[in-house]
Amino acid sequence: MVQFIQAQNVGLAYLEERFSLQLAEDEAFFTEWFENLPEITDLEKQYLDRVKTNFLRLVKRPPILENAVKMVILSPLLDLAGFYHDPFFITTEKSIELALEDEEEIVRGRIEILIIQEQLWLLVIESKRASFSLLEAIPQALVYMLANPNHEKPVFGCVTSGEDFQFIKLINQDKPEYALSNKFTLSKRDNELYQVLSILKNLSQILS
Repeated sequence: MVQFIQAQNVGLAYLEERFSLQLAEDEAFFTEWFENLPEITDLEKQYLDRVKTNFLRLVKRPPILENAVKMVILSPLLDLAGFYHDPFFITTEKSIELALEDEEEIVRGRIEILIIQEQLWLLVIESKRASFSLLEAIPQALVYMLANPNHEKPVFGCVTSGEDFQFIKLINQDKPEYALSNKFTLSKRDNELYQVLSILKNLSQILS
């Protein structure tokens, strides 16, 4: 009998054991989050300052749910990064199933935001409520990235609580390997949305 497992209940240990997922040790595996990043304009910085202010105003009145995170934080970032324009298109709440080859287990879930180019999954974004830890969101995002049917190119992911952001890269060829960026947060005085947007812009340029 097939056992169905919800993606939000999966941890890294499960993915390592069942799918042989490994954390890449070579820093050169994921340089896209810190090398050759495009500059952010003064106008974009002003806009991102307003986005940060809007979010910090929201968190004064909890709970801040996922839809608010997507509307206030993610939508402006994706727009500025160019993901609302050709050659990309965006779908939301896409159902996936990730099946083990020799065992009767299927992991099911719904991707929050999936950015696609010519049927190639490019960027999976998992957003959570403001009080949610990214450590809990990363395994869920990796499930969705592993479910990408095209194994020829890397898949990138981003998990966010609105306050915190972290990027993921997965290569799923001979053996699935992944790496994480540093975590960026709105808790600092500096507006780290600048770095987040710069990374998103870099990914959009590389992938287009």
